[in-house]
Amino acid sequence: MTTPRTDPVTLEVVELIGTVVARYYAEYEQAAAKHSLTGAQARVLGLLTLEPMPMRHVAQKLRCEPSNITGIVDRLETRGLVERRPDPNDRRVKLAAPTKDGVDTARRLRESLDFAREPLAELSDVERTMLRDLLKRMLGEEAPAVP
Repeated sequence: MTTPRTDPVTLEVVELIGTVVARYYAEYEQAAAKHSLTGAQARVLGLLTLEPMPMRHVAQKLRCEPSNITGIVDRLETRGLVERRPDPNDRRVKLAAPTKDGVDTARRLRESLDFAREPLAELSDVERTMLRDLLKRMLGEEAPAVP
């Protein structure tokens, strides 16, 4: 078992990450509200625009209870932003998928998020790539090989 690092730089980095996350969530909630969505609805819709998926996969990716996702998808479906369709590989499984309106709403929502995009514009391509690779490493993901 490793000893937690408590040096000043580590503590400052942890604090900065917390501040970034808090600002991101606050802006995300505000942007979602402008589209009459909750933050959770916006996150589900954004995830589904990447690919249709069963609700249990949405729950796994967002680390929440499947029953919560069912309610969120129900509300998004009522608004015409999401639809349920049979999985072509297993007709017993229903996929949640964005409608055209859902894709458009998710795009407008993404475009309205300035917090992450604007500060990143201040970084060079090399710095953004380095930041991405360091974050992936922190999460235990493999960073892409440098060409």
